[in-house]
Amino acid sequence: MYKNILIPTDGSELSARAIKAGVKLANVTGGSVIGIFVAPTPTPIIYKGLLPVGYKSPDEHAALIAKAAQKNLGVIEKEAKALGVPFRGITVTSDFPADSILQAASDHKCDLIFMASHGHRGVSAILIGSETQKVLSHARIPVLVYRDRYSDVPSRSPS
Repeated sequence: MYKNILIPTDGSELSARAIKAGVKLANVTGGSVIGIFVAPTPTPIIYKGLLPVGYKSPDEHAALIAKAAQKNLGVIEKEAKALGVPFRGITVTSDFPADSILQAASDHKCDLIFMASHGHRGVSAILIGSETQKVLSHARIPVLVYRDRYSDVPSRSPS
């Protein structure tokens, strides 16, 4: 069925839950997983909100991206290793995550993109936009959007 599954990650909790489900699917189908982390293109000036707060050299940016990629792709690698699923991780630097995801799926001959939806609804989905929606709109292969029943529920402490 699906032999080469692309799983994007942004490091979010929902993405982590999607990773577990995507790797399980790869295990069941006898497939492999390619994890992708798309980092934003670095700028020399560091902003907090809209205010410039510092400067980072290209080497410092590269180190930050490598650290974030290792952390985020490590989640996929750990799940894949636990289930014996072949894994390969890739990092892309781009201001256009959806385009990078689609290009990676093509370059690596993936037959499925398995990604999380962050559950934006109504006007917020229109205003905020959604990388998942962009991937769905332009993909030439199947896209399985993972959404669990807790994705729209605010965090609460147990009673």
